[in-house]
Amino acid sequence: MNFKEWAENLEMEENEFLEMVALFIKASSSDLNQMQSAIDKGDPLQVLRAAHSIKGAAVNLGLMEIHEVAKKIEMEARENRLDGIIEMTETIKEKIDLIAGTLVEHSKPRSERSMQ
Repeated sequence: MNFKEWAENLEMEENEFLEMVALFIKASSSDLNQMQSAIDKGDPLQVLRAAHSIKGAAVNLGLMEIHEVAKKIEMEARENRLDGIIEMTETIKEKIDLIAGTLVEHSKPRSERSMQ
């Protein structure tokens, strides 16, 4: 992941973009927790709300894969179909974890990055 290029595509400064990515990770992790709880309770409305939140934030940052999966979850929840959503939430979690790991690595000083 090239955060600098990503930021340029969105016409943002890299530091501003990195801050937004960090906020996205935090908010989306919370949304995923809420979604899991709602799935456990069989509450499609809460699943829909959490998916909608993730979907909107993802598209604003150009995270189209996450956006598309969240959109599918939202559509399934709208139809009261919660089967299969757990797998989709895992997909989002994996993608967010990958972005978070890359963000951590990116924030290390160059000297530390090159040593690994």
